[in-house]
Order: sequence, then structure tokens, then C-alpha cells
Amino acid sequence: MHQPKRLFDLPYRQLELFPNLNMLNKKVNGKWVAVTSQEFIDLVNEVSKGLIAYGVQPGDKVGLISENRLEWNVIDFAIQQVGGVVVAIYPNISDADYQYIFSNAEIKLCIVSNENLYHRIEYLKKDLPTLNHLFMIDEKVGLSNISILKEAGKNVEQKEVDTLKNGVHEDDLVTLIYTSGTTGNPKGVMLTHKNILSNSIAADRPTPTKAYDKSLTFLPACHAYERMIQYLYMYKGMQVYYAQSMDTIGEDIKEVEPDMISAVPRLLEKVYEKIMAKGNELTGFKRQLFFWAVQIGEQYDPNPSQRSLIYNIKYFFAHRLVLSKWKQGLGGRLGAVCSGSAALNQRLMRLYFAAKVNVYEGYGLTEASPLISVNSYQDGVLIGSVGPAIPGVKFKLAPDGEIMVKGDNVMKGYYKNPEATAEVIKDGWLYTGDIGQIIDGKFLKIVDRKKEMFKTSGGKYIVPTQIESKMVESDYIEQFMVVGENQKFPAALVVPSYQNLKDWAKDQAPSLLNLSKEEFFLADEVVKKIGDEINRFNKNFGNWETIKKFKIVPNEFTIEGGELTPTLKLKRKVITQKYEHLIQEIYR
Repeated sequence: MHQPKRLFDLPYRQLELFPNLNMLNKKVNGKWVAVTSQEFIDLVNEVSKGLIAYGVQPGDKVGLISENRLEWNVIDFAIQQVGGVVVAIYPNISDADYQYIFSNAEIKLCIVSNENLYHRIEYLKKDLPTLNHLFMIDEKVGLSNISILKEAGKNVEQKEVDTLKNGVHEDDLVTLIYTSGTTGNPKGVMLTHKNILSNSIAADRPTPTKAYDKSLTFLPACHAYERMIQYLYMYKGMQVYYAQSMDTIGEDIKEVEPDMISAVPRLLEKVYEKIMAKGNELTGFKRQLFFWAVQIGEQYDPNPSQRSLIYNIKYFFAHRLVLSKWKQGLGGRLGAVCSGSAALNQRLMRLYFAAKVNVYEGYGLTEASPLISVNSYQDGVLIGSVGPAIPGVKFKLAPDGEIMVKGDNVMKGYYKNPEATAEVIKDGWLYTGDIGQIIDGKFLKIVDRKKEMFKTSGGKYIVPTQIESKMVESDYIEQFMVVGENQKFPAALVVPSYQNLKDWAKDQAPSLLNLSKEEFFLADEVVKKIGDEINRFNKNFGNWETIKKFKIVPNEFTIEGGELTPTLKLKRKVITQKYEHLIQEIYR
């Protein structure tokens, strides 16, 4: 087969090149069950026929609301094949966002994964005038299950599907992805087959895997990042395994023994915290050895030329005695982790590289399909950067430092929003809204979100993400948000690491262990410990940037609580409003 032109060409290409591949794998009754390329194509055609039977025509918008699962991919390709536009929606957004997206996109048919989502959309249906049909993937008596749609498709000939497939071109709109955003209504990013496919093919070069290697997938498939990665897996002919849930990832990794995963920094931080918790349980010489090895790992540089002979000798023993166990705990084969969505602190990245679990940090945004740059074994790794541009993509900096991007991956624009489109696409360049630096003429470094920078009352610019990413390198700080726009100095809301502080308290303040979590965080000793950690990292910043005061927030920022976007970015406006009383106390 020639190079694929439409996204739905991928499984057919895979069938031709890797006919015996266990393409997709999910756990059923305690056992991993494989779906081959041919079986997958049959499932896709079955749903495509059902969509035709229910009146879906080229250009129609079809909603897909589901967690990451095999059926998501089946429905995704089925909609594409008939020329429909996949409106990929997060399962955990607000009812207000659902109403806006359904109305803005004029969704005619929607497929959801479970009963809870079915009832949510059914309840909103009276305010969704364009929605004609609603189906559910899970089987439930009395509800419109997807089996009803498939049954209707039995009266449709395969040649009808093939005719519609032949009418789809690479420049046709394939999906609308509504950006979660931190303010205002979400915007519908219009992406074509060419946009996303060019990105997936370009990502082949920096990805250190080959056909028949295994991957474990668990991030939301509706997110442009994970979606593009799944198309990449298909292009490379890899075997994809679906994690049972976010809670079973550790168990699934050990069983599947993947060669590669994609992850967000928060997950990698959680894995690190579990490892460190086990290290804290050790005593005597074993404990000393563990933390010595961690210290050596934190100084690791992936570039051999940057490591001295003395360091290499120390690292040899640190890896052999301690750090190699980390990789074994992650299945033993995991050689590549693609990290995106937010910055991963550099100390952790060095540790993972030292354990030979290479974390390749990249950068992108939905409007760029999404990948722009990534560190890689092919083109070089510079810790602290998000790597060089991927093939076919260019970036440069505007006079104010804003990152500009050009390539086949750049979106068509925002749906029904030409004004917003004109603000970000000028002369073919996508203005990302991120401030960057280019190091050695090659590596891109993200400094901050242009819209998130603010001034103090003294007129000094503050770059919050730069400070935040440094502060969470502390073992005792879980989450950190800088505040202080138009105030005399920057301050912060801090979510401490409860487990690590309890481990610290065992030796330093054992009387605190009898307190409740809220009382524990308010204790003078804990407040002083967090203050000491902040002051330690303040040394990395200019005097006007240092955090002068802070308030502890006892509960973690979460998606469910509304403080994080589905991609785990801070919703600054929401957090500011929610904890306004604490911020007022700081500046009173």
C-alpha cells in the first residue's frame, strides 16, 4: 500500500504489512483478548453501516464521549469512513460545556460509553435541538445500545461504505476537538486527515520502537496527544493494550511488559512517589544505599559527553544495585515514555533516564495536531527543553518571544469562529500563545504561557509556570500555584505531599502523626518545613520573583474538583476564585 492519505487508511495498511498482528488488546474476565487487524476492520465496517442506516451523511457531526477503550477506536474510524466529523468530547466536563459543544457543533448523533453518560446527555437532550439519536457502548436493557445501531446496519451493503470512503480526501475535516481552556467557552479546533496523519507519520522518526512492540494506553483517547500517539502505534505496527483503569496501571504494566507508553508528568510523579515511599521504609545500610543511588541518578545526563569518568563509575554501581530495579518494577522492557501536556521537573527526568526508562519530553497543542517538538534518541536530548522540531514542522520566535509554528499539522481554524482564527493564524504561522527560547539553534525551551504572565504592582513581570515547575521538584510539595497579579510581590497556594511529610515527621516531629490531615497541615512545624523548601528553591530566581508568602491548601487540585483541565493544567481562574479568602489573607 502507498503512504496512507486518510486516517482510516491506517488499519488497512496495517493489515497488508502486518497481517498476523494482535492489533488491539483488552482484558476480558481476567485474560487479555486480542483483536487482529482484519477483525478490527470488520468491526469498523459494521458500525459504519449502522451510521449510514441512521442517516449520517458526509460532513455530519457525530459526538463520541468515552473513556479510552477499544470501542473508541472502532467508532472513531467508523465515523471517518462515511465522511462524518468526529466530535471527540471528554467524559468529565460540565453540563454547561456539553450543552455548548453540542449546540456549536450541531451534533446529530452521539455515542457514549456508559449508563451515567447516557443519562446525562438524555437529560440535556431537550436543550439540544440537533441531536436525533443517542447510543451507548455498554449493554443495558431498556436503553439504546450500540447493538441496535449495528443491527440496522445489516441492511446496508458494504459497497455503500466503500463509495463514501472513496469520496473522502486528505484535506477534508475529520474531527472537531474542543479545547478545554481555562476561561470562556471552549473553541472547536478543526483538524483534517492531513493535519493529524502528517503529525503521526512525522512522530515515527523520534519514536524508538518497531513493529510488534507493545504499548500500554490509558490517557483519554479524545485528547489530541493520545489520539495521535494511537494512530502512530498503528502506523508502526505496534500492539496496543488498553489499561483496565487508571487504578490498575501498575498491575497492567507488569503483565503487559510494554516497550513504550505515553504519560503526563503527574503520573510519572506518582510512580516516583511510590518508589520513594518504599525507600523510606528501608533501614540501616539498605536505606543509605537507596538514597545514595537516587542522589547519583538525579545528576545523570543522557549525553555521555557530559558525564565524567568518576561519575560513570558511581553511576555503574548505583544503577546495578538500585536504579535497575525501577525498570523491572515497570515491566522490565519499558524503554520509552513520551511525556507531554505539562512540564516534568528536571530532577525526575534525570532519575528516569538513569534507570534506563527514557522520558522523552515533547511540546504541542491541539491546534498543531498536536506535536511540534520532542526530545528523542534520534535527534538529541536536552533536559529542560522540549526538544527539536519534528520532521515537516518549523518553529521560530516572534519579537516578544512567542513561539510560532508552521507545517501540515496546523489546524484549519476554530469552528464558526473566524475572529479567533485570525488572532492565532497569520501568514500561515500559528501563534501558540507560549513564550519560548531556542537553545543551540535547535532545542526549544518553554518559558511560559503568554496569557499567564502577569505584572506585580511594581511593574515586574512574573512567569508563574517557570516558578511552579521548579517548586514541585521538592519532595514535600505536590502542587503549587503562583498568585500576585497587581500585588506588591508574588505568593503561592501550596498543596503539600501528605505522605512524604508524614515520613519526615516520623523522625522530626512524631507528635504530629496523631493529628488529622487538616490539623497536620496547619501545624507550625509543617508550615515551617514548607517555607524552608520554598526558600531553598527561591534561590533560583531574581528577588522580584521569589515567593514571599504562601498558604497551604489541604486538598489536591483535581479534574473532578474543577481546579484542573482534562489535561491536568491548572485552571487559574477557578482556583483563584475558590481560594480567594486565602489569597486575601496573604495580602491583607
